[in-house]
Amino acid sequence: MTNAFDEPEGIHPRGTVVVAAGRGETIDAYQRFGRRIASDGYRVRLLPDVTTDPAASFTEAEKLLVDDGSPAPRVLVGADTGALFALTLAARSTPGLDGLVLAGLPVARPTGISLLDWDAELEARTGCPAHRGVLSRGAVTPGALTSAQIPTEFIGTIGDVNLPTLGLHGDADLVSPLDQAQPAYPGALTVITGGRHDVLNDLSHRTVAATVVVFLERLRLGADAPAVARTVR
Repeated sequence: MTNAFDEPEGIHPRGTVVVAAGRGETIDAYQRFGRRIASDGYRVRLLPDVTTDPAASFTEAEKLLVDDGSPAPRVLVGADTGALFALTLAARSTPGLDGLVLAGLPVARPTGISLLDWDAELEARTGCPAHRGVLSRGAVTPGALTSAQIPTEFIGTIGDVNLPTLGLHGDADLVSPLDQAQPAYPGALTVITGGRHDVLNDLSHRTVAATVVVFLERLRLGADAPAVARTVR
């Protein structure tokens, strides 16, 4: 597996996307997402479970965001604790960071969920058969959603974030129930109908990826640019 996906040959790069994985996840879990975003002209770089070594993860992300080979806009996509990691970098006013995509923000004490075995965890994570296969082949550590602690370094809060931000959350997320997670999202929140916790890799992964690309394209144009498309009826 690779931790880097470049834009197609002959295409001018449109920006850089750094993906921060969540609890127990390896870069294997984001190969499909990385390829898809790169196919639209963005350079994608993947960071594995950022809770394993927060200090090293912060250093690596900060380096990627100021790298001369990382064209702007530079956006951090965080899933689960990776989303908290992204918020923390935004709160620190990290140089080079132009926007955030936050997916499946975790809550401190979710209610109404029991992940007693691998089948239950898979069911809570995703309904996508292909992604279930990827996870079952070692792309995640079983039990990480309940056993891995959220590092105290991940302290980003709504009031600290002044960057363009896209939130993505499934309304069927039992790991991080929507009603509990929604107040933690700064900026716009897109709710995915039937979406589970691994919202970037769930059944609606094509719609989610398209939503991310629309956000990236809007960010490239700037807040004052006229809308590219509009609905008239």
